[in-house]
Amino acid sequence: MENYAKLEKVGEGTYGVVYKARDITTGQIVALKKIRLEAEDEGVPSTAIREISLLKELKDDNVVRLLDIVHADQKLYLVFEFLDMDLKRFLDSGNQNGRPITPETVKVVTLWYRSPEVLLGSRHYSTALDMWSVGCIFAEMALYGVPLFPGDSEIDQIFKIFRILGTPSEETWPGVRSLPDYKPTFPNWSPSDLAEVVQPLDKDGIDLLKKTLTYDSAARISAKRALHHPYLSNYVEH
Repeated sequence: MENYAKLEKVGEGTYGVVYKARDITTGQIVALKKIRLEAEDEGVPSTAIREISLLKELKDDNVVRLLDIVHADQKLYLVFEFLDMDLKRFLDSGNQNGRPITPETVKVVTLWYRSPEVLLGSRHYSTALDMWSVGCIFAEMALYGVPLFPGDSEIDQIFKIFRILGTPSEETWPGVRSLPDYKPTFPNWSPSDLAEVVQPLDKDGIDLLKKTLTYDSAARISAKRALHHPYLSNYVEH
């Protein structure tokens, strides 16, 4: 770490703390993501391994670049290119209410993008849970920074989802009643019209949003299929 000088802390999430830093050898401003290694015998967290392996494969102007990996003092540092604004700050800039970010706020905010299968205790999930998060962020961008499901606890989060999408049943979500945290006493809400809830989106946008916010993760649209959706036809080169 002697090659990097920390300048300031710029963010904190579930899996690490991010600092703005300077590469002493080149003068380049970079972002350092610090991941604490809690126990020597457990090695590098699987989340970090997954992030590193994906970022090393992805070479795209729209994906932040991983520049270096440093292991020092029982900590793992991922060195990224530094960007003046991330998606979270961009969304906050569009939200006139604004939300001061504290460690406690971070814990609540991450709930807003959590998929219903995780909220209901499923032990088996896939990349489909990330597509649910994509849908939540997509809606938030369309709503100028206002989150679609701003829950303040896990039960409030699942109820906010149910109020808009309707309480799921075995017909709309096969297997939902067998999930560990499903309760037959859940209130029975009917689904709202997403076109009314997220009015700025056109017909194609609403269709894509519905496909990302599908309860049954097996039927939820994949990233690859989403890239071929009509809503993105003017933005994606095939």
